[in-house]
Amino acid sequence: MPEGDAVFLTARRLDRGLAGQVLTASDFRWPSLATVDLSGSRVIGTGTHGKHLLTRLDHEGSLLTLHTHLKMEGVWRVVDRGRRWPRPAHEARVVLRTEGREAVGFALGIVELLPTADEQAVVGHLGPDLMDDDFDRDEALRRLLADPDRPLGEALLDQTVVAGIGTIYLAETCFLQGLHPLAPVRAVRDPARLLERAHQLLRAGVYHGRPTTTGDRRGGTWVYRRQRQSCQRCGSRVVAGEVGGRGRERTTYWCPSCQPEISL
Repeated sequence: MPEGDAVFLTARRLDRGLAGQVLTASDFRWPSLATVDLSGSRVIGTGTHGKHLLTRLDHEGSLLTLHTHLKMEGVWRVVDRGRRWPRPAHEARVVLRTEGREAVGFALGIVELLPTADEQAVVGHLGPDLMDDDFDRDEALRRLLADPDRPLGEALLDQTVVAGIGTIYLAETCFLQGLHPLAPVRAVRDPARLLERAHQLLRAGVYHGRPTTTGDRRGGTWVYRRQRQSCQRCGSRVVAGEVGGRGRERTTYWCPSCQPEISL
């Protein structure tokens, strides 16, 4: 599933193609919106909160928000009108057309249209957004520490605690802080520093256009998807394990030497 930095970059892509433009047509291939016609609407822009995309429009004097979520397989692509789409047409869920461009949302997991004034109904339950310039560190810390016995990795993946972290930045943030992802939250010596590190890593991902946690501008990770390979810091073998519960287990990665559970 794309993480906060990738979703933020998707919003930038949509803004480059649509912001300030008037839609000449729309095509919703989504049952609840099949009859909606947004032609004539002016696209104000696309914002994000964590992994959620919020495309705002001025439609006949009313402000509407197209709320989409990429889930595991979704992507938005912007192409010149008349150009071949990069994915099969049967995967398209939303098509927004302007005079010269088409923005196509493929395999989206959520598509809904609501008054912009009601956006909190779909994102208000989420924790502070790590991609936000005004990231609310105090509120994020309060939410993280609310359940001190919860496994750290599970808490960081919970979007109601802090929004934007997925499996890449979970693994990389914990590695760089020397924290075992399966240890309880109460074992974290400096949780504020942990959250600040995550904030920095996601912002760096936007700057470089990809997750770049090792300092290599071409991209690269310390432990993510490096199970059974040597740790680039100490040479120990990186391992993988499951984090999360209630049928929502996700794979994470750590170095048992750099992130010893007993040291926390």
